Amino acid sequence: MGTAPQTGGHTAAEIASQPACWTRAAAPEAGVAATLPRAGERVAVVGCGTSWFIAQSYAALREAAGQGETDAFTASEAPLGRGYDRLLTLTRSGTTTEVLAALDGVRGRMATSAITADPTTPIMRAADEVAVLDYADERSVVQTRFATTQLIALRAHLGEDVSGAIADAERALAEPLPDAALTAEQFTFVGQGWTVGLAHEAALKMREAARAWTESYPAMDYRHGPISIAGPNRVVWSFGEPPAGLAEQVAGVGGTMIVSDLDPLADLVRVQRLAVKLARAQGADPDTPRNLTRSVILDAGA
Repeated sequence: MGTAPQTGGHTAAEIASQPACWTRAAAPEAGVAATLPRAGERVAVVGCGTSWFIAQSYAALREAAGQGETDAFTASEAPLGRGYDRLLTLTRSGTTTEVLAALDGVRGRMATSAITADPTTPIMRAADEVAVLDYADERSVVQTRFATTQLIALRAHLGEDVSGAIADAERALAEPLPDAALTAEQFTFVGQGWTVGLAHEAALKMREAARAWTESYPAMDYRHGPISIAGPNRVVWSFGEPPAGLAEQVAGVGGTMIVSDLDPLADLVRVQRLAVKLARAQGADPDTPRNLTRSVILDAGA
């Protein structure tokens, strides 16, 4: 008989496995390329929760790579009558009601693709093409490695060399967490371009696992109001270099700016670790956060 994991055991183990998962996703034989958008297609990418934020990062990266117009939406609000060539859906569970509804709503009007972790779910029939990253699936309710692994696969498909990101993920697992973050009462995550999605995902992880007071913004917009909450014992965590002068402004009101030279996706691994550590300090279990389930499945008409 096996022993039960410690509180947060599944989440912690899944966080630690990310370099191996990323390496597998980036390999030429990973088998996802045929499922993903073709260069020049006009693409809508949809997901819910974490998947929406990963969609935002991918959309920004794809456009920056010159691959074509790419928009990201939460599945329930996607304006799919705009004449896209392809709908790409991101769904770990393969059962999320809003994602399946979006696919059903465009059937016959555009090509559809999905990335999922479970090949036994309705997504396999709902989308024309499906990439299954089952090796990155998770026992924890909180998404960590599946979200980051699919973004590595997407980055590699765009032609990016992600070997540096994988090496940085190893560093992110080994390095001590910032002292200021371990004692902060409030966290704000900021990013620019593709890292805005990472900022939103970081804030979500901290809320889900640690029930922490967190916010997230595009870094340039942070000065337009949100900086009013900065102060002593409050952290602003920047994914990538912050805009000129922002660190000084945060310090000027007593706040702490955290900046790393890690690949921004690897820096997200540090936030995942932080969320687990803070949850454990509270006696909470990040594997099973309050009020959350692995997938949101709604009754008809909900």
